[in-house]
Amino acid sequence: MGKVRINNMLVYTYNGVMGEEKVLGQKLELDIELTLLLEKAGKTDDLHQTISYADVYTDVKTALESKSFDLIEAVTYYVLDILGEKYGDMLEHALVRTRKYHVPIAGFFDNVEIEMERDY
Repeated sequence: MGKVRINNMLVYTYNGVMGEEKVLGQKLELDIELTLLLEKAGKTDDLHQTISYADVYTDVKTALESKSFDLIEAVTYYVLDILGEKYGDMLEHALVRTRKYHVPIAGFFDNVEIEMERDY
């Protein structure tokens, strides 16, 4: 068993409850962690024995840039759906964190983060 991680992936989206967020857009940052058997890939040096992080990056980026959500909870859930649909036959587990930095509320903080995980 092993993990494949994509850390601090940036995607420009038009998500949010406030109207300005859907017009101006903003960056979301994601961490994606995939748990799967990696022993064969390690022994054989064969890309077909693992999940290509390049493909995961492209699939998630393309999907999020073509769809709009109100909540980053929905964004995170949708990413887990995509991972299951595309890679569920190899995946044991996935964890996704979605961070939003420009939150339209008064206060001082770095970001708001949603974390969800799913077994496949």
